[in-house]
Amino acid sequence: MINNFHIHLYYDETNIEIAKDLAKEAKKIYPIDVGTFHEKNVGPHPRWSVQLAVPVDIFGDVLTFVALNRKGLTVFSHPTTGNGLKDHVDHAIWMGEVLDLNAGAFTK
Repeated sequence: MINNFHIHLYYDETNIEIAKDLAKEAKKIYPIDVGTFHEKNVGPHPRWSVQLAVPVDIFGDVLTFVALNRKGLTVFSHPTTGNGLKDHVDHAIWMGEVLDLNAGAFTK
């Protein structure tokens, strides 16, 4: 069972404002939760990132919005089923560059 989806926007110091603007616009339109804008790598994520938590029933709409407005950002999304490793590795959806995740983060 899928509880919700996470959409992670990846950025660095040169494009963090693009990520902030995209998250802000998505939040205006959709009932999503926007997490912390990390300026360091967190968990399995190989770049700075922010997480958008998206209800299952609007995931397609939000992902489409992100796809059309990402302005070159790398985007990583996955379902949350309770199995973090499978969710991040086997069920991943990428836009832009496909990056290597730190899968070891799930064994700690």
